[in-house]
Amino acid sequence: MHINPYFLRLNFTNPLVEDDASSAQYDPSTGYLTVTLTKEIKGQEFKDLDLLAKLLAPRPTVQEPLVEVISSESTAEDPDNLVSRTQKLSLHDREILEAAQNGWQLPQKVPPLEQPTLSARAQYGFLNMHSGYFTNVEYTANEINELGSEAEKLTVLERRQRRIEHEDDKWDEEHYMADFVDDSYIQELNHWTHPHVSDSVSFTYTDKENTIMLNLPRKEYIPTAAQTHGLYLTLVTLLFAYAYDARTTQHDPTPESAWTICSLTPCLSALDPPPYGSEVKLSMPELSVAEVSASFVPSYRRSLAFPLYRSFSLAEKCREDVAHIMLKGKRSIFRCLLEMKDILDHHEVYYIYSKIWLDDFCVWTQAYASDDTLTRLGNMVKHAIVAKDSLGWDIEQLEAAIRQLQGPERREVDSDDE
Repeated sequence: MHINPYFLRLNFTNPLVEDDASSAQYDPSTGYLTVTLTKEIKGQEFKDLDLLAKLLAPRPTVQEPLVEVISSESTAEDPDNLVSRTQKLSLHDREILEAAQNGWQLPQKVPPLEQPTLSARAQYGFLNMHSGYFTNVEYTANEINELGSEAEKLTVLERRQRRIEHEDDKWDEEHYMADFVDDSYIQELNHWTHPHVSDSVSFTYTDKENTIMLNLPRKEYIPTAAQTHGLYLTLVTLLFAYAYDARTTQHDPTPESAWTICSLTPCLSALDPPPYGSEVKLSMPELSVAEVSASFVPSYRRSLAFPLYRSFSLAEKCREDVAHIMLKGKRSIFRCLLEMKDILDHHEVYYIYSKIWLDDFCVWTQAYASDDTLTRLGNMVKHAIVAKDSLGWDIEQLEAAIRQLQGPERREVDSDDE
């Protein structure tokens, strides 16, 4: 069994076959890999399955007679020469070739203990409590990780620089202009109403939600005033990503929902939580509309650079959704976080972001967040103003150019004009 970068070799006492009934399923929420194998002879008893050391032991090799090579000639110019081709193989390819010739008897060794180093490992996630989750990230299909294999050693400032550069690289003027000109579907999305916003009746949590709550960690958090300040601002960015996915899917998550939520949240894709901008001063005891507006800037930028639908008006609607959800109280906020957590928990790669952010955020929101502060924050989100020129792109100029092209009397546009 092979799941990069791991290779598991098991030696059974009796033969097996690989057919349609054979399968392997990995459950990221529990960490269990369930493998179904088919016996070559049905009904045959497999003994000693509980002896793990025996299953992991290599098969005994059969000693073959040695062959002495008297002489050999090889020409470097001969592309079909086996010796020259073998010498050109990399060390990894040679190991694979030798393993294939030896019945895949790859050496399985316990990795040596890491020697302590003077360089401190980077901290990230909720209250910077986590590290080590991205040690082998290059072996996973993590498409939203913007830090690559350096995620474990980059500083906070370096993460932010990487994030901004990636957003600028992904910004596509033509995509934005196309959605601005042909905005019929965008308008449909803008007129949709989130059920958590329209429902005025008090709700009770479902059995599924209660099950998720029971599995949340039992932790006590003692954050500083500055950390608490940052958590409230981070909550705003999480809810924005949730609102965008909910609005674009009509509250019916798709297989792309996990990617969308992670891509639109800076603290997930770049491990870069608020505060953002010079307006934010965590030394201030109270939140302000200016710093809330600044916290939305990266969310707006990412909503215009990454997903399928890229519209400033759609981003504004998502901000309004965040305000409505927050003003409905802690229970509605907590339900949205549980929905986000459930989406990420069932993704084979992005579940790690649930571990380092959403698990703790769910507990903190329910047990530690202040109802009064959440209400004030909801009003600030409602009155927040995100100027188009604050995004760093020429959005106003692009829209003005399109309006000028269309003119007061919108004419038919032929293929050349398009």
